[in-house]
Amino acid sequence: MICAIILAAGESRRMGTPKLLLPFGGTTVIGHIVDQLLRSALNSIFVVVGHEGDRIAAELSGRPASIVTNPDYKTGMLSSVRCGLRALPKECDAVMVVLGDQPAITAELVNEMVRSFAASGKGILVPLHEGRRGHPLLFPTSYRDEILTRYDDVGLRGLLLSHPDEVCEINVSIPSVLSDMDNPEDYRRELASFDENTRKTPKSRVE
Repeated sequence: MICAIILAAGESRRMGTPKLLLPFGGTTVIGHIVDQLLRSALNSIFVVVGHEGDRIAAELSGRPASIVTNPDYKTGMLSSVRCGLRALPKECDAVMVVLGDQPAITAELVNEMVRSFAASGKGILVPLHEGRRGHPLLFPTSYRDEILTRYDDVGLRGLLLSHPDEVCEINVSIPSVLSDMDNPEDYRRELASFDENTRKTPKSRVE
């Protein structure tokens, strides 16, 4: 069983408005990300909220995703990762940590990562674009206690540094694995990229 933890607790200070609730792909940024994950091979989705948590939960109402509240979200991203890990069911064997402000993630990318993870024999899977590591990150829940008690100063990067032999890098063609969405310029870039990719995708026709 592979679960997703979506980190959706940030304050959006550089955006100036709750960025996860901005319009995107016919829904909102967070709605689009959850919809992509629901189309993928992942089994369960946990959305960790903090700032504007009630509004994000309301936006996702009706979707089969569990809301987890992080009361300490102001202390940083690792606190949200830990909240998500504590909420996972015992049956969960591996977890994909997804950024809530990375709307270019696709079900196809997630499925490619899941297949590569199963075939790699490694413990940690990281997407790589032009030699640089990005997100999301996929790893077994056997690292749960380690993440809950270590890496306060470096976050999940500490996991990669502590287990270099267990890291499998998967080359992907999508540059967006390297970028998130912090300010209005980033948002405009993601919208333009999404619109361009949508135009390139052939629409199915009913004869």
